Amino acid sequence: MTGRRDIEFNAEGVTLRGWFYAATDGPGPTVVMAHGFSAVKEMYLDAFAEVFAAAGVNALVFDNRNYGASDGEPRCETDPWQQVRDYRHAITYAGTLPEVDADRIGVWGSSYSGGHVLVLGAIDRRIKAVVSQVPLASGSANIGELVRADLRAGYRAMFDADRAARFAGEPPAMVPVVAEDPMAPSALPTADSWAWFTETAAKRAPSWRNEVTLRTVEMLGEYEPISYVARVSPTPLLMLVAREDHLTPAHLALDAYAQAKEPKKLVLLPGGHFDAYVDGFEQASAPARDWFVEHL
Repeated sequence: MTGRRDIEFNAEGVTLRGWFYAATDGPGPTVVMAHGFSAVKEMYLDAFAEVFAAAGVNALVFDNRNYGASDGEPRCETDPWQQVRDYRHAITYAGTLPEVDADRIGVWGSSYSGGHVLVLGAIDRRIKAVVSQVPLASGSANIGELVRADLRAGYRAMFDADRAARFAGEPPAMVPVVAEDPMAPSALPTADSWAWFTETAAKRAPSWRNEVTLRTVEMLGEYEPISYVARVSPTPLLMLVAREDHLTPAHLALDAYAQAKEPKKLVLLPGGHFDAYVDGFEQASAPARDWFVEHL
C-alpha cells in the first residue's frame, strides 16, 4: 500500500476535496465514499477507508459540496440530488487515476449517503457493488417518525417563509443540526445525534458546523431512495441495518431491503444508528470490506 494523499476534482464548476487511499500499484478495485447528513470526512470515514485499503481495495473519500474541505455555496446546505451527482463526478474522477480499474468501482454510503448509494446503484451501471449502511430509506417517512404530527404545520410555515425571504434576496434561514434538548428545533432531534455529533466534532472534526440551511430539512422530506432500490439489481447490494436505529428507523430500512432484488445481503448490526462508527465499527466495517473484496 502506498498510503493516503489529498485529492481534489471538479464537479460541474465546484471543487470537491478529499483523500485517496492507494492500495494497489496498478489498476485495482476502488470504493467511492462520502458521509451522511452534514458530516465531514474526518468523522470516521478514514477508519473505514483504512480497512478497505488494508484488504487491497483503493478508497476515494470526499467531503460533500458545501461542507468541510470542499467548496460550494451556500455553506451547510444538503441537496440530496446534487450529492448523488457529485458521487458520479467522483466515480468519473476515480477512473482517471492510475491505481483505479474503472470497471471495478463500488460505492459505500452511510445514513443520508446510505440512501444515495441505493439511488446510485439503480442509475449508474459503472458501479459494480453497493454497501448501504444504516440508510435513509424514505425522507417523508423519516420526518413522520422524528417530527410530531402537531408540529409539522409549523415546519411547513417556516419553509414557506424561508422561500419567500430567499426570493426577496435574503440569505437562507439556518437551523441547528442537533440540540441538547431533543424538543428544541433541530434537523436531527434525537439524544444520540446530539451526543455523537458534538463528541466526534470535538475529538476528530473541528471543521464540522452545527447548522444547516432550513431548505436542507425541506429537501430531506422530499427524498425517497426506497423508490429506486428495486432497480439496483443485478448490482450486488449489501445493506447494514442497526437493530436499535431510531434516527433512520430500522423498520424503514428493512422495508427497503425487502424491495431489493438479488443479489443482496442483509447484516443486522447491534446498537443504534451511530454505533457502527465506534463501538460496533468492526461489525460494520468487516462485512463491507468482504463484500467489496468479493464483488470487485
